Amino acid sequence: KHHYHILDGLRGVAAIVVVWFHIFEAYATSHVDQIINHGYLAVDFFFILSGFVIGYAYDDRLGKTMTTGNFFKRRLIRLHPMIIMGVILGAIAFLIQGSVQWDGKHVAISAVMLSTLCAMFFIPALPGARYEVRGNGEMFPLNGPSWSLFFEYIGNILYAVFIHRLSTKALTVLVVLLGTGLAGFTLFDVSGYDMIGVGWTLDGVNFLGGSLRMLFPFSLGMLLSRKFKPFQMKGAFWICSIVLLILFCVPYIKVDTAPISLNGLFEAACIILIFPVLVWLGASGKTTDKRSTQICKFLGDISYPLYAVHYPIMYLFYAWLIDNELYTFAEIWPMAIVVYAGSIALAYLCLKLYDEPVRKWLGKKFLRKK
Repeated sequence: KHHYHILDGLRGVAAIVVVWFHIFEAYATSHVDQIINHGYLAVDFFFILSGFVIGYAYDDRLGKTMTTGNFFKRRLIRLHPMIIMGVILGAIAFLIQGSVQWDGKHVAISAVMLSTLCAMFFIPALPGARYEVRGNGEMFPLNGPSWSLFFEYIGNILYAVFIHRLSTKALTVLVVLLGTGLAGFTLFDVSGYDMIGVGWTLDGVNFLGGSLRMLFPFSLGMLLSRKFKPFQMKGAFWICSIVLLILFCVPYIKVDTAPISLNGLFEAACIILIFPVLVWLGASGKTTDKRSTQICKFLGDISYPLYAVHYPIMYLFYAWLIDNELYTFAEIWPMAIVVYAGSIALAYLCLKLYDEPVRKWLGKKFLRKK
């Protein structure tokens, strides 16, 4: 099938934004003064991209030329090696930091090993559990961003056993219902955060919000893949990239007298309206020269490894800032660039020396040739 190089490139752009979002997060007292304020929406963009690509790749094969079991094998081989690598790096970073929680409480090595083992099998930590070693309620305390991959797994399971069987009309109804739920969640600030940056912990409102964040864009992406008809679009990668960067950098929106959350309205508009248009434009466009194709391919190749392994570096970065009492970006911008470049270099090394060889070996061993 045709490969959407520009969508690969856009996924890479979003992954790079996530890295900078987390770098600047070190200086944010809250989501109000975060420099890349809406960078967390990159996750919602990932979900709609994932739904589009999975629907395009498997809708006409799953249950026909491909069994459900084979689908699960393919998705596990694609996703899980880097999840394990992220856990290992996260455990190493935690040990380097002295095995202490954010409040300075020492954590036993046995708890760290239990947390590592659970994360490798993708068993999320309940807030306050012994293996929730950082003490701030994260599902995956050794590699925080893995929460979104946990929901990605749920989406893949639902797709294989349920969603792919839906007619286009039934899928449309599901998307409308989920979109209504997501809009209600953001507009009426159900989380109490006045933002949709939820899903990273297993408390009730976070799990509800995380589920909506995955289910709506994921299902919408599948619907787009069924309805998609390309049209002529020049410069799609650059146009879509610029729009994404502008959206991610929009400042926090707050008007106390407004009857709804205006920040939630902006988030809902991005996820429900703008992101689908960007995916459609990106899928319609084509790279027109070798250099553009190489850029999009590189960005697409490192996007998932970068997302999966960058946060252990952030843990060390945050600890360095605290230990040295560095409170302004002007003091540490050279180190920020090193963290950014180091994250990309680590992702590329993991991709070439670990992920690709492991996936190749697993594919030969467990996937049918057809």
